[in-house]
Amino acid sequence: MSEDTPRHDDASDTLDRARATPQARFSPIWIVPIVALLIGAWLVWDNYRSRGPQITLTIGNAEGIEAGSTLIKTRNVEVGRVEQVHLSEDLSTAVITARMGPGNEAMLVEDSQFWVVKPRVGREGISGLGTVLSGAYLQLQPGESEIESREFEVSDQPPVAPAGAAGLRINLISQLGNSLRVGDPVTYQGYTVGRVEEATFDATTRRMQHRVFIEAPYDSLVTESTRFWSASGIDLRLDSEGFRVNVESFEALLGGGVTFGVPEDLPLGGTVEADTTFNLYPDEDTARQGTFNRYLEFVLLVDDSVRGLSKGAPVEFRGVRVGTVAAVPWNFTAEQPTGRGGFAIPVLIRIEPQRLGIENQEVDIEEWRERYDRFFELGLRATLKSGNLLTGALFVDLNFHRDLEDDYAPLTFAEQRVFPTTSGGFALIESQVTDLLAKLNDLEVEPLLEGLDRNLAASQAMLEEVRSLSTSLREVVEDPGTRQMPANLNATLTELRGTLEGLSPESAAYQELVGAVERLERLMRDLQPVARTLSDNPRALLFDSLDAEDPLPRAPRND
Repeated sequence: MSEDTPRHDDASDTLDRARATPQARFSPIWIVPIVALLIGAWLVWDNYRSRGPQITLTIGNAEGIEAGSTLIKTRNVEVGRVEQVHLSEDLSTAVITARMGPGNEAMLVEDSQFWVVKPRVGREGISGLGTVLSGAYLQLQPGESEIESREFEVSDQPPVAPAGAAGLRINLISQLGNSLRVGDPVTYQGYTVGRVEEATFDATTRRMQHRVFIEAPYDSLVTESTRFWSASGIDLRLDSEGFRVNVESFEALLGGGVTFGVPEDLPLGGTVEADTTFNLYPDEDTARQGTFNRYLEFVLLVDDSVRGLSKGAPVEFRGVRVGTVAAVPWNFTAEQPTGRGGFAIPVLIRIEPQRLGIENQEVDIEEWRERYDRFFELGLRATLKSGNLLTGALFVDLNFHRDLEDDYAPLTFAEQRVFPTTSGGFALIESQVTDLLAKLNDLEVEPLLEGLDRNLAASQAMLEEVRSLSTSLREVVEDPGTRQMPANLNATLTELRGTLEGLSPESAAYQELVGAVERLERLMRDLQPVARTLSDNPRALLFDSLDAEDPLPRAPRND
């Protein structure tokens, strides 16, 4: 018992010490909340890591955009979703908060583009029909920049060209009437090679500014000599040069567009850099006219009517265009030159030496001015002539008139040289008609009328004779003997035919004639020896023997 008593005391002491000091051991009950806390933190981290970046989009009109359902797609693959749509602080735009999918951070750079895809009906056809049932969605076009961004603007229209697309972007400046719209085609000889990306109006300069994208490899067609002009689809023109119809592509026919080219008289020129600025002309003729930047200006003082003469009308020399009418009328209220009778209408024209095939050469304007001064002294004059009888359009014709009586004297009008003129066209016809009437007034009409009366009387007598001759001819024709003449003639011809048939090779008379000719031929052959003997010895006709001597004639004896 004595041994068991100390053990009891030791256990009591140990229990007392445990009660007296705090518990130092970790309780297993804390393992469950710690594990739950770790799992929650991991779930939060996994959810944050799998959500992807959040972006902010700004759009002018959020039509068709719904929070929680509108998707963001790239190449028809979902890459994000709209989470919230609200108005901006100034209520001018709608702000969209969207969550991108994980792993799409590389697409969110500065030049990335967003636009709304929804059903559209335009010049290029119907697009976005797939969104009729599914609803509109946002299309993302990744950019090529290396700078990340989380704020973008959403366009209501698809971009003309994706960011980083190969091609050339240039600027066009035009008047308000030649304005283009975003998406209008850019054509080259009827083939679409680009689009209009931007169109803005500058109120300060009152001009339209367009940004145009030309796709590669067609960007090489744009050179320093290229001219751009509006393509209105169908260009109908009826002027002094005739009736012309110019038809562009079907797309340009519906909505217009712009086309370009290098005038045939200009060199091709070198390539241009990006953001080069060109002028946009209203039509091809105006673009062609823009190449003639070196010209002489003259004033025509027209005494005749200028109805039908318009700005842009050609100035021609014997059918070759050498200039253009610049203004009709020009400086109408200026003082007329002294020494001229009457009031003339001033017309400003431009003589363009570059039209004569010297575009690649330096044009000396002063030399050409001196040359025209010499031409004026040699009789060079300007005349208004009709170029189209249907429209009455006029043009300026230049030609030399050697028979002019007046001497050339240099004149100026409003500090501009005067190009000498002469009457032509209808004014010339009117003058000729007036001269003709004056000559008719100077004619002695009474002798002419008397001669005309005599001629009429002689003509009447001749008609009477012709009438009498016609009556006699009718009597001859109606005579019974004349009527029987065809029958008699037919009978004579019948008899002549019978006679000719009697002389045919098959007739008896022909056979008899042939037999007589044959007998005569045999007789002639028989007589040929006799004729030959008589020819050789004519006495054979009297003597029997040719060997006997010729008898001597003797007188009879009287014995």
